[in-house]
Formats: sequence, structure tokens, C-alpha cells
Amino acid sequence: MVLAPMVGLSHCATRMAMQEFLPKAVKSLWPTEMLSSRRLPYQSEEQTPEIFFRDRDRGLVPQLLGNEESFIRDSIKKLEDWGAEAIDINMGCPVKHVLQHNYGVALMGDGAYAKSVTEMAVRSTSRPVSVKLRAGLQSNFDFLLQFAKGLEEAGASWVTLHPRTAEQKRRGSADWSQIRRLKEQLKIPVVGNGDVQCKEDIHAMFSSTKCDRVMMGRALLAKPWLVGFGVEEAEKNFPQNPSEEAQLYGRFLLRALDFAEEFYVESWTLRKMKFLIYHSSPWLDYGHTLYANTCKAADTKQMRWQIEEFFKWNPLMRDRTDLRR
Repeated sequence: MVLAPMVGLSHCATRMAMQEFLPKAVKSLWPTEMLSSRRLPYQSEEQTPEIFFRDRDRGLVPQLLGNEESFIRDSIKKLEDWGAEAIDINMGCPVKHVLQHNYGVALMGDGAYAKSVTEMAVRSTSRPVSVKLRAGLQSNFDFLLQFAKGLEEAGASWVTLHPRTAEQKRRGSADWSQIRRLKEQLKIPVVGNGDVQCKEDIHAMFSSTKCDRVMMGRALLAKPWLVGFGVEEAEKNFPQNPSEEAQLYGRFLLRALDFAEEFYVESWTLRKMKFLIYHSSPWLDYGHTLYANTCKAADTKQMRWQIEEFFKWNPLMRDRTDLRR
């Protein structure tokens, strides 16, 4: 299992709280939030929550937005100095301000251009380079296949596919058949992403697509123990019912708060925690109440109290939700 890179969510405090669900000897891949190649060369480590890398020894994979070689090269050099073990190029973000700079999924409009961006990154490092992409700007598998083969030729070590178009964003259903077909055609590993919410979905994606890894996003923030799927020692500690799941989620939030308080100033901590709860609570019964209560917190002490009090009600966790945020 792999955590997805998510803006505002895949930061150090979240990663370190989730890493506690894996045995110390197990090493995984841990993504960062999207990092701008135009900004990174001028930043210092720990200047913002996005570039706190206290977990650099666990398999740090920063995700980079970029399309110009000088910025990509200088950013990768800095990320290597900060402990990056691989670099992920974002070609999947459909957010408007990213598209305006010809980053993210905008790169999928031109396969040759995207291939050249991947080559820029590969030339800039001896570490693996991966690419996270979507189904494209239109639902056309032949285009997607040729696009992905170009990334493979450019030296990408693996690709991650979220099989929705840019226009869909998180709406509709992810077409897992595209992951399977891509896996059949490429020589490099393929990571599957999209519509994975519970243990049964993980089984289903592995079974139906034969992908090499499964990537989970917001649902993994609600059920962080699933990062240990397939690791026998970790699976022994999986919760056994919806009540246990909810309580473990609550403990995860408190550990994320512990790390955020250690690393960030209070204003950053409050903002990051409210954002984490907003996006992970839809799987929780009365999760909207948890979010509303924590939004009232004026400081981290109140935030902690609100979380602890809510879980005394013994809420339940759901397998799936249709609530998209």
C-alpha cells in the first residue's frame, strides 16, 4: 500500500502518524504534498509544513510540479540534499491554478512535451523518477497508452494511474480497466489509484488490475492501519469491527496532532488538523460533528480536548462513503 500525495494532507505530521502502523523494519514510499519547482530553489528546509522531512529515513518521495529543466534540476538537487529517495512528477493535478502554469494534468495534452519533462528529471538525478498521471484530458486509452510508453522511454521507473479524466476530478467512477490494460502493456511497474476505500477494495484492485501497488488517498487518512495491508505483523493489529476502527482513527488524529505540535507553529497546526479532519471524517458516523467541533478550537489544547471528547461517544466507521470533498 502507498499513501497518495495530497495537497494540505501528505505532510510530515500525517506521514509520521501513519508510519506508526507499520513495523519499524518495513520501509515504504512516503509522498509529500505537491512542491513547486519554481519555488523550491529559493526555500530552506522547514520553512513551510510542506518541506518538513523529519521522516526522511522512511522512504521519502517528494512530488514535484515542473516543466523547465533549470528549475527541475535545482529543485531535485535540493530535495536530494534533504533526503529524497525518489522523485515523483505530477501530471495528474486538475486544479485550475496548476493548469495555468502548464503543470499537472496540463502536461497530458502533449505526449512529447511530457516525455521531455520526464527526461529533464531523469537527467537531474541518479534516484528513481516516477510519474503520477490521470486518464488524460479525454477518455482515450490509445492516447493514454502511447503517453505512458513515452514516459517509460524517457526513463520513468514506475507510473501511478488515477483513471479519471481531468474534467471528472473526483466525480464519477475510476475506470480500473485502464490500470489493468496499462499494466499489460508497460515493462515498468504500475501503481493503481482511485475509488479504494476499504480492505475489500484493495483486494479487488489487486485482483482485477494486477497492479504492482495500490495507492489510497483520503480513505487511508480515515483508515490509516490499511497502510499495513499485506504486512503480516501489521495485519495482526487491524481493528475487528466499526467501533474499533473509529477509535483507532481517533488515536491517529491525536498522534498527527502530537507531531504537528512538535514541528509546526500553532497556526499551521490548527490549519493542517482541521483540513485533515475535514477530508478524513466522511467515513465516520457524525464525522461532520467532529469537524464542526474541532473548527471551534482556538488553540491546540482545545483541539485535543474536542477530539478526545468526540470519541467518548463510541462512533462507528463506515466501509464506504459517496461524500466527495
